[in-house]
Amino acid sequence: MLEANKIIREHEDTMAGIVATGVTQRNGVLVFSGDYFLDEQGLPTPKSTAVFNMFKHLAHVLSEKYHLVD
Repeated sequence: MLEANKIIREHEDTMAGIVATGVTQRNGVLVFSGDYFLDEQGLPTPKSTAVFNMFKHLAHVLSEKYHLVD
């Protein structure tokens, strides 16, 4: 998680408040989770898209380097 959040902080497209708080693994791919900044009705906001894209970036970068051990 430390490396994931370091990548988020240093990424040129980051937005304030984006933090990875959890990770699972599905079919060899790391899946990151955190606050998706949904609105009061539970719908995505523009920041939700930024979070999704950042977590997708983390999956691409870190799934090649790491895997979770049961």
